[in-house]
Amino acid sequence: MKIYTKTGDSGETSLFGGGRVPKTHPRVEACGAVDELNSMLGLARALRPSDRGDAWLADVQNQLFHLGADLATPLDTKADWITRIAAGDIEWLETTIDEMTAELAPLRNFILPGGTAAAAAIQAARAVSRRAERRLVALDATEDIGAFALPYVNRLSDWLFTLARYENMRAGEKESKWTLR
Repeated sequence: MKIYTKTGDSGETSLFGGGRVPKTHPRVEACGAVDELNSMLGLARALRPSDRGDAWLADVQNQLFHLGADLATPLDTKADWITRIAAGDIEWLETTIDEMTAELAPLRNFILPGGTAAAAAIQAARAVSRRAERRLVALDATEDIGAFALPYVNRLSDWLFTLARYENMRAGEKESKWTLR
């Protein structure tokens, strides 16, 4: 099978379950931002986080593929084979945030993104997750999306922030505090 299809050469793409939309459509913008986020997580994993962090990141990458399929499939499309983001995915993020937070020093200041290469990449992914969230909000303003898609992405940025702190703590890397002038 060839990787290129040429079907997008006119500036349109296909949605799961059928239908074609311009590549500038809010649904495609949201899917693209989620794809970019997933790629950033792949970069973070390549930078060797802790074994636990790497396993968690792999889980989130799989969840993001589900989210991408969810977003690429309008709610009124008959597609029983799509696994949509669910409440359990959000609960998993919250549970792992709580696990990491239990090991971290209390946060009393804003901190600068950085530290280890993996933690810095996770912070960059956090910023990309915020962009993805904005794209989902824009899509949700024009079309219905899955009930848990937006809360998932909102919680994910908190999870990524906490994971970056966790990775720095595990590596013995001190957090850099934001200082006022």
